[in-house]
Amino acid sequence: MANGDEREGGCVVFSDEELSEMSGVMRGGDYVEVTCGCTSHRYGDAVGRLRVFNNGDLEITCECTPGCQEDKLTPAAFEKHSGRETARKWKNNVWVIVNGEKVPLSKTVLLKYYNQASKNANGSNRSHNGRGCHRDEFVRCTRCNKERRFRLRTKEECRIHHDALADVNWKCADLSYDKIKCDDEEERASRRVYRGCTRSPTCKGCTSCVCFGCEICRFSDCSCQTCTDFTMNART
Repeated sequence: MANGDEREGGCVVFSDEELSEMSGVMRGGDYVEVTCGCTSHRYGDAVGRLRVFNNGDLEITCECTPGCQEDKLTPAAFEKHSGRETARKWKNNVWVIVNGEKVPLSKTVLLKYYNQASKNANGSNRSHNGRGCHRDEFVRCTRCNKERRFRLRTKEECRIHHDALADVNWKCADLSYDKIKCDDEEERASRRVYRGCTRSPTCKGCTSCVCFGCEICRFSDCSCQTCTDFTMNART
């Protein structure tokens, strides 16, 4: 068994001893996944699945309710989503279950690759899988004048946002993956600042979350100038 500081076959390596007492452990090709959570005094426990990728990136899929669609959250965004009153301390507030007890991430081995990645950060705009990162964006409804959030985690989601941005008559009812009506409240200003950047959820635009064009957010079957220019440049 390799020790916990080595990586084999592109996968984060934690020893069996390091993970033996943790709940919900699963090993993937380039990540380790465990059960995690965050506790709000008002709402109780929000449970999720934490993935630690081979380059140190952390990603949480929320399972707070059966219908929750929040996935690929940063720990800070998960902390905020859970309703934690003392947010911005996710290393202490987000926990995993070790030997039946809730233990803050800061007291586990799971952050050692994250901390190393932070030290080695050099302004790269690539995520754990080598693709361009994209923060959440907003489009304003032409009927109710409210801004609606668009998650840009996948190519399909990027295309939905791309088409909505190009539609001068876009309205809330056109949002396909969220059942939003014009009567629904707009996100609070304090919530809208959280944009899903891989470095900081309140980032206003850095090299980690501003993409200037990649295979995820540009489309060869789109005739707009932005996509046409990208497709032509990619062929040369």
